[in-house]
Amino acid sequence: MAGRRNVTIKDVAARAGVSITAVSHALNDKGTLSDETRARVQRVALEMGYQADALARGLRRSPIGVIGIVLRPLDALANYSPPGVDYFLRFSGAAAVSALDHGLSLMQVADLVKGPVTPLAFSLDGYVVTDPVRNDPVVELLESRSIPYVTLGRDPGKPDAENWVASDDTAATRLALDHLAAEGARSVAFVGGTDDNSWNSDAEAAYLAWCAERGDSPRISRVAEGLGEAGGRSLVPSLLVDGAPDAIYSLTGRHAAGIQEAMREHGLIAPTHYLLACGTDAAQTRTAEPPITAIDLRPETLARETVALLAQITRGEQPEGRRLVPSELIVRRSSQRDA
Repeated sequence: MAGRRNVTIKDVAARAGVSITAVSHALNDKGTLSDETRARVQRVALEMGYQADALARGLRRSPIGVIGIVLRPLDALANYSPPGVDYFLRFSGAAAVSALDHGLSLMQVADLVKGPVTPLAFSLDGYVVTDPVRNDPVVELLESRSIPYVTLGRDPGKPDAENWVASDDTAATRLALDHLAAEGARSVAFVGGTDDNSWNSDAEAAYLAWCAERGDSPRISRVAEGLGEAGGRSLVPSLLVDGAPDAIYSLTGRHAAGIQEAMREHGLIAPTHYLLACGTDAAQTRTAEPPITAIDLRPETLARETVALLAQITRGEQPEGRRLVPSELIVRRSSQRDA
């Protein structure tokens, strides 16, 4: 039966009632599946027209000098050019140049488990996976195929993993919160995202610890990253129910810009009536009025460290992972009382 390009390994797994890993093992004659399960998966794959990537399997026998990058947050948004978000462009550009320094080329690949993807995607020497969610299916698929990978940010479901590079989100959060407190804020509300990744979880944990040390009552809100400025705007009424906080720390820059707009509509102007800072810089934070204090996650440095770690792994080395990269607080008028 001729293969249909829109049939993915995830489709086969769903139809057969098994995991993606089980499908990979069944089609590649690996693992400890029962003969019955292996035969059922192979039958389902045939019925659905799924073609095993024989070309990729052949190329996997030797390095080809190409690594891949999967941008998981943008996969989740289903939008690879969200307005104002230049973090991923900065990271990808720096990763491409860093790859050249290691004698490698870089290939950007969309969500490997949703497809359709070219069979060449599974022939690459290794992958950088950015901001994986807990037990990320892309990570599981790479592991099932024994393809080396490094994650930017931890997979929260793999606490023992060593192959990651991350911004020091705990230190960055405390840096921003301490700045707000130094500017006179007594109560600080925290606005995080909803993606189950280490960036959200580490920042929220740091905020809770900071509040506990000061004896403050935490005020936590979460809004989906994909809602952008509209998500920040929609959050403001609930932030004001118990009275406006002295300061707001929003992890996402687009949320912060929306919060600032909606607060102004309620007659509250930063920094006169409240202070505002956010956990990642974006075009919206730089062009807002007033400009919004933000954390520069230093994506270029993160890219160099991530690619370097992956290059070492693909060469068969055993480098030390768990690399934390410090961030930088860019103070702007939104959080300066005397501005």
